Amino acid sequence: MSFDRFIYKQFIFEYSNYNIFMINAIIVDDEYNAIKNLKWEVERFCPEIKIIDAFTDPKEAISAINYLKPDCVFLDIEMPEIDGFQLLNRLHFRAFDLIITTAYDNYAIKAFKEHAIDYLLKPIDSDDLIRAVDKIKKNKAKNELGFEIRHVLASLNDHSLNRIALPMAGKTMFVEPHEILYCQSDGNYSFVHLVNGKSFHLTKQLKELNEILKSPIFFRVHNSYIINLNQVKEFVKTDGSYLVMTNGVSVPISRSKKDMVQNLLNV
Repeated sequence: MSFDRFIYKQFIFEYSNYNIFMINAIIVDDEYNAIKNLKWEVERFCPEIKIIDAFTDPKEAISAINYLKPDCVFLDIEMPEIDGFQLLNRLHFRAFDLIITTAYDNYAIKAFKEHAIDYLLKPIDSDDLIRAVDKIKKNKAKNELGFEIRHVLASLNDHSLNRIALPMAGKTMFVEPHEILYCQSDGNYSFVHLVNGKSFHLTKQLKELNEILKSPIFFRVHNSYIINLNQVKEFVKTDGSYLVMTNGVSVPISRSKKDMVQNLLNV
């Protein structure tokens, strides 16, 4: 074999290995400084990662991920307008490994943790980053990129059939219908009050929320209130008629809904 031919074959071998172990990645985070800091961490500690693009706008990120088909996506799970769950569900291309980046170790990433999806808490620790990237390298070598994300999305979508997705600022909260006590209008927004005493501010008007709450246990008794019929403690017919919920809160009934409420409660 000639020396030139040997050099050529060696180049092809090294180039092939380079392509196998180089990981093309996209960063999605609504904070520019977070993207900047993550890029610095990746460049310093994970040279096998090539950041091919980064986005603060999740809508632009969806188009880019579908088009560029990265090996890995670093995704901030809590963003305004479209959160991480919604972004993943809108993607056509999902054959990539996911690394969640978040400042909060809370319920929003519980489902991902249960399905072995890696996550990095901000500020990002370099050792955690290296471990997550090593896992992606192994998955790429075995042609198993995207296995975990497809599994977690299938699980979430199946489970969500029995749950209600409540849109909040930067995230979506999933609750069981029986957990909701009542909902209250707040102009262009609304509040949801849960049986456990917690209340959350939603980014939907009450009329939009009424479309989401399709379970027969919910009824809009007033322009400003939707109630869980199973959480009504008293029906008071005096003073214009109102309901007392199990937490002691009084909810007014509009005159046009009074007869319907009585029929639904069998009173």
